[in-house]
Amino acid sequence: MKSIVCLHSLTQDQIGQIGQAAPGFDLIVKNKKDVSAEQIQNAEVILGWSKTIAEEALRENSKLKWVQTWSAGVDTLPLERLRDKGVLLTSASGVHAIPISESIIGMMLSFSRQLHMAVRHQLKKEWKSDLAVPGLGTLGEISGKTLVIVGVGEIGRETARLAKAFGMRVIGVRRSDKPEPHVDRMFTMDNLHEALGQGDYIVNILPLTAETRHMFNAAAWNAAKEGAYFINVGRGPTVDTASLIDALNSGRLSGAGLDVFEEEPLPAEHPLWEMEQVIITPHVAGSNDRYAERVIDIFADNLKAYVQGQQPPRNLVDYGRMY
Repeated sequence: MKSIVCLHSLTQDQIGQIGQAAPGFDLIVKNKKDVSAEQIQNAEVILGWSKTIAEEALRENSKLKWVQTWSAGVDTLPLERLRDKGVLLTSASGVHAIPISESIIGMMLSFSRQLHMAVRHQLKKEWKSDLAVPGLGTLGEISGKTLVIVGVGEIGRETARLAKAFGMRVIGVRRSDKPEPHVDRMFTMDNLHEALGQGDYIVNILPLTAETRHMFNAAAWNAAKEGAYFINVGRGPTVDTASLIDALNSGRLSGAGLDVFEEEPLPAEHPLWEMEQVIITPHVAGSNDRYAERVIDIFADNLKAYVQGQQPPRNLVDYGRMY
């Protein structure tokens, strides 16, 4: 019997959902430590991924034909080996749209209302009505401000929708300049710096590719509107951290909300920890209590097509673009 190996815990309802989508498959649900080499080698479909299973899954005689990742990003997978073996790869892109967009809005509100400073004073039992970081202005609002979203996909669309509800102007940047309902103007990546110059808030949602590595660098900060706030919920290595720190120290940027970093976990001695104008979250912007539910919905839709001999319709990765 053909088999599916899932490396993540599932509820009985989710197991039933997969069973209905692929009644002719045996579903094996085990974590990466307990799954056997034989089970991996015999799996035609793997839901999830781990470096510990890579060698068995990619053996010449393995039966692997399709990997559905548990994550939206695929930059940590052995893309060349998967491509060379002819394995279909689909991501969980889209599962993060609501939690990450809410995290973005939360960070923008924290900066405009200086909530991060209020929390710092609270921990010290200090009553300070002047919450602003010295030299960075006073309490403000995001209404009427311009938000630049770099990498407008599912997360960017939802962020744009929420931003418009707060009365913001929204500029998008991506490969295509095709219009989006809640984006006032769309730029292509070739015009990234022009777009950055208009943003009071800049949000990075880019995947990590050879093209995007260190795309946010000294030249980008110099092109940005002076005093802008930068928020990164994409990938850490898309940002040159040293130049970001320089831009924050010089006042070129007023602040940064960072969920992802070039080095994770962020070392305890890293200067970002001590910077009052920085909000740090430990790569959790996409986490929530509905994550597995949304991944399984994507997987079940793809699985229904796969068992009919069709390509998975949702989030099929282009190996050339690396996403």
